[in-house]
Amino acid sequence: MPRYINPYTDFGFKKLFGEEANKDLLIDFLNQLLPVYHQIAALEFRNSEIWGELFHERKAIFDIHCESKTGEKFIVEMQKAKVNFFKDRSLFYATIPIREQAKKGEWDFRLTPVYMIAILDFQYDENEERQKFLRSVNLKDQDGDVFFDKLTFKFIQMPLFVKEENELKSQFDKWIYFLKKLEGFNEIPAILNEPIFEKAFSVAELAKMTPMQYEQYQESLLTYIEVKEVVKTAELDGVRKVAKELKRDGLATEKIIKYTGLSKSEIDEL
Repeated sequence: MPRYINPYTDFGFKKLFGEEANKDLLIDFLNQLLPVYHQIAALEFRNSEIWGELFHERKAIFDIHCESKTGEKFIVEMQKAKVNFFKDRSLFYATIPIREQAKKGEWDFRLTPVYMIAILDFQYDENEERQKFLRSVNLKDQDGDVFFDKLTFKFIQMPLFVKEENELKSQFDKWIYFLKKLEGFNEIPAILNEPIFEKAFSVAELAKMTPMQYEQYQESLLTYIEVKEVVKTAELDGVRKVAKELKRDGLATEKIIKYTGLSKSEIDEL
């Protein structure tokens, strides 16, 4: 039985980063992603109930109003992204904190900077040569020059992080390693034996949950597993369809295995 929560579940994600008592965890994590001039000194959660059916989905999206160490205000929308149309979702959700800045009466339209940070437990870069573990996106012109610097997207493709404990160099590396490996840890690894991660492990420990929290977590975990299985099945069906077409075209079985990853027996059954 696992000792720690799965941080990709809605419950686990909120437990670690979405509770008032754990603001220090969130601040430390976000400060590894934000520029020097937007290092967070204080933050406030402002999740609002919006648009009926969207509210349920936004329970795992945090609307975080921040103040930098120099007093500048900015907003971070942090989400555990879903696999389907995640770029569209991210752009759509980024417009919410932008539109909420509108003021009644006379207003000069000056906007507070917004960061959209998405943690992806799936891989969306299909072309290997273009894969990026961390993708930072701004609105740019045809020459690649930044046109608008107050909206920044940061997409973290967790499957592309392959560093092991002895390869971790930065605090950001440590956080990603913690999130990716958390559910499989039985004890705190030496590299993470420092106060901020000791607290994170304590927060994530299943044995410290109340019976109601544990029940909620199990429901969240079941939902997460079901969604992953649906996605996996859809992907496999797509691969099988391609393999079947290649087989029909007379391509050698060895090459179909190489291109699709299916076994010989799976291909023979097509």
